[in-house]
Amino acid sequence: MEVRAVAKDTGISPRKVRPLVDMVRGKKVDEALTLLKFAPTPTARVVAKVVKSAAANAENNFQMTPSDLRIIGIFADEARTLKRYRPRARGRASHILKRSSHITVIVAEQED
Repeated sequence: MEVRAVAKDTGISPRKVRPLVDMVRGKKVDEALTLLKFAPTPTARVVAKVVKSAAANAENNFQMTPSDLRIIGIFADEARTLKRYRPRARGRASHILKRSSHITVIVAEQED
């Protein structure tokens, strides 16, 4: 059985989240949380929070053992983009795109 957790509209660009997501894909939940704990970016805290949420969903809602859980799917999709403007020289304006992402984690019980 697959259990999922989704963090929507995180204020982080998907381009910054994807390297962390690729790093933990296919790992056991405990191992993934350890990797994220020592990752040198603040984005790792958000990804770790979603991984913990998926593990808690599996444990509390479906009575799965947390030590047997493995991340079988994890991805970061593009969410809404806030459009802002910055004044420039000679009365012009340039736009700023504040990107955000949806992070989805899917865990399943697998024994090694």
